[in-house]
Amino acid sequence: MLNIPNTLTLLRIAAIPATLIAIEQSRYTLALILFFAAGVTDALDGGIARLMNTRTTLGAYLDPLADKGLVLSLLIRLTALGRIPGWILTIILTRDLVCIAGYALLFFLTGERIEVHPSLIGKLATFLQLGGLGIEMLVLHDASFEPLARGDAVFIGAAAATAISGVQYVARGLRWYQTRPSGGVAGA
Repeated sequence: MLNIPNTLTLLRIAAIPATLIAIEQSRYTLALILFFAAGVTDALDGGIARLMNTRTTLGAYLDPLADKGLVLSLLIRLTALGRIPGWILTIILTRDLVCIAGYALLFFLTGERIEVHPSLIGKLATFLQLGGLGIEMLVLHDASFEPLARGDAVFIGAAAATAISGVQYVARGLRWYQTRPSGGVAGA
């Protein structure tokens, strides 16, 4: 169902290529505005969905897709520009790929849909990833913000939190698989 929160999420998804194109064209002020607008719509869509009780299955899938799309596309682009060390991108991308592959594997093994709930450390990882990206976007916009980005402290914290959350999610998936009522392969 297309309601206000889902429309905001779709606008956030549309902002991803627009932000990347703005960076490609060295229109850093526009890229910064789009990045922060995406953050505002992220807060708004969730708040409106809760207040108006308009949560939908579509929104439950679109929202994390929009978040991951924005984070990963900007991480890749800013790494290519030399703004973010490649090892940080590798950790974040690897965790996301392992989680997606693990979810798909468990679904194919069992035929059951798994409820996915972010852990506190997973939320911290996303917060730090977005914070680091925000700092880098500010630096692109205005080089006087460069001292905020020195040492990549925010991204180092993001990488650590991401790695820890990845281990948590794998452990959760294994525990779910081993303790579910049918206890093994679908149809067994």
